[in-house]
Amino acid sequence: MSYSFLTPNRQDDLSLQEPEQRSVADSDGSFLIPFSSDPEPKLVTWSGSEDPTNPLNWSHARKWSATLLVSCFTFISPVSSTMVAPALGEIAHDFNITSDIERYLVMSIFLLAYALGPFILAPLSEMYGRVVVLQSANMVYLIFNTVCGFATSREQILAFRFLSGLGGSAPQAIGGGVLSDCWRKNERGAATAVYSVMPFIGPAIGPIAGGYLTQYMSWRWIFWVVSMADAVVQILAFLFLRETYAPKILATKKKMLQRETHNQMLYTEYDEPDRTFLQHLRKNLVRPFRMLFTQPAIQAIALYRGYQYGLMYLVLASFPTVWEGKYGQSKGRASLNYISLGIGFVIGLQFCGRLIDIVYERLAKHYGDNGRPEYRLPLMIPGGLIVPTGLFIYGWTAEYKTHWIAPNIGAALFAIGLIICFQCCQTYVIDAYTRYAASATGVTAFVRTMAGFSFPLFADSLYRSLGLGWGNSLLGFISLGMGIVAPALLWFYGEWMRAKSPYCAGDETSRV
Repeated sequence: MSYSFLTPNRQDDLSLQEPEQRSVADSDGSFLIPFSSDPEPKLVTWSGSEDPTNPLNWSHARKWSATLLVSCFTFISPVSSTMVAPALGEIAHDFNITSDIERYLVMSIFLLAYALGPFILAPLSEMYGRVVVLQSANMVYLIFNTVCGFATSREQILAFRFLSGLGGSAPQAIGGGVLSDCWRKNERGAATAVYSVMPFIGPAIGPIAGGYLTQYMSWRWIFWVVSMADAVVQILAFLFLRETYAPKILATKKKMLQRETHNQMLYTEYDEPDRTFLQHLRKNLVRPFRMLFTQPAIQAIALYRGYQYGLMYLVLASFPTVWEGKYGQSKGRASLNYISLGIGFVIGLQFCGRLIDIVYERLAKHYGDNGRPEYRLPLMIPGGLIVPTGLFIYGWTAEYKTHWIAPNIGAALFAIGLIICFQCCQTYVIDAYTRYAASATGVTAFVRTMAGFSFPLFADSLYRSLGLGWGNSLLGFISLGMGIVAPALLWFYGEWMRAKSPYCAGDETSRV
């Protein structure tokens, strides 16, 4: 590739005299190195707007390869969060767990770690790059998920589940950063749609496989089968997933040029030479907490997404009550009803994935600019209406025990609305906080996952007190109110809030 070295006296490498230049080839191509007996500060940057090593300029095949691999990681770890649900009775029996809270913790402690992990992994990816952190964390997940199948006590299963959750949180912490690295804003909708649907499809599919594995084999095979699938994705990622984070790519090239030229004064625009390693580490680890408590846009998105994600886990927790209790279905047959959620997520993916970029580009053309994050919000309105509609249908048809297809239709509509709102929120955060997308998405993932951890805790008491009809109606009315307030707040005040944020800055991904 070609690199430019900018100094106060030389604005580009074309101004260098022939004796001052020499060509060095590497696997990416060739670049010019200024040759000088007196090293001086020079900026290492992209060779131009079409530099092929800039992830924004990668081919679509390479961009989709990175997107699909990260999406596969994002699919597998949420499967682990719910796949054990049908086996909780067997696990409790084997380990002599008598407390309902402890039995629930076998499933939910994974989500607790899943919520905490992004606060460490997201900022680390903005220090050391996306790929090394993602693959290292996934190895932690792979190891401890596997040993869950060999656990011999409740203490072991809880500890191994927690540690596997920490490693498994990497895709949700880093995936948004990978998308912001690779895709320009007007291209990002379809990729974000594929990535965003995975945290929803995983928990919906997990109980189906878990139910049949528990019924016909053993609960231990739940962990081993998931680990086998994860190992395949890990190998593919090792072979095909390349670094996407621009500061890391430029830092690597800078080090190579320093060896070639013996000029230790080369630097990139992302360098902070006045900070020590510990200061740099502290700054990056503190950033997600600062964003959570100082960024109103992130707070609004995180609260709305968190509530909806909590609703999904609460509905998942109600499925055994509905299908095994109300409808008297066997464990295996009851687990098949989770398919309705999966169908809804796929329909929502197809609808929103196609429209979100179209709406963005038309609004940009209408307002005569290059696009703003707020142009991702309009589809949140229909999504916010579909979610409570699905909850009303699911709750009341189950309450009166109508034909089994009716609650499944409600669950499917609920899933369609969820994924539409989730995709709009995800793309808004990535567009607004491009450079710090990993930290921003990690913060919203923390709130979302904590809601997924806590909402099922009150599912039984809610439905015992209000019943399935009024219980789901109450949740639906709250969702309806939030679905109106959140997009309206961000549409009218989002640009003003971003203008005051030190984490929102213009960048080259905004080119339409």
